[in-house]
Amino acid sequence: MTQRSKSTLFLIEQLIVIAVFAICAAACISILVAAYFYTTDSKTLSQATIKAESGAEAFKVTGSDFASAADILGGSTTTVGLGTSGVSVIAVYYDNNWQVSNNNFNASYVMNLIIESAEGDADISLISGRVVVSSTAGDEIISLNVAMRERIDGE
Repeated sequence: MTQRSKSTLFLIEQLIVIAVFAICAAACISILVAAYFYTTDSKTLSQATIKAESGAEAFKVTGSDFASAADILGGSTTTVGLGTSGVSVIAVYYDNNWQVSNNNFNASYVMNLIIESAEGDADISLISGRVVVSSTAGDEIISLNVAMRERIDGE
């Protein structure tokens, strides 16, 4: 009878060890899954920041030549509105690997460089806008305000 009692205690002890191991394994798996999602979000934010900064730099380098900015960024330009009060938009589409995508249907992200206003006096014009990087589903990832002073006489 004592032999059977010892084997029953050993079996109960093994079941407790297995249960503790299963609980620890479940906790580790949940930590790894959370780390994966944090890493993915961090990668997306980092790439979006790089693309937004590139858009802002292209805006500053090209000045009011929006077609040149679109060529540098690999996007297309459109104007929304009428006449001189229109808003110029440069749209650049990116795939999952943040490479410029020529096919908008396969794109996962979009960067919009929105040129909102041009104000100034006789000699200097202030051009301002925003760079917005978002998913194609419409979730904004990052946006930057940009502004630049430009001499009207071309100097």
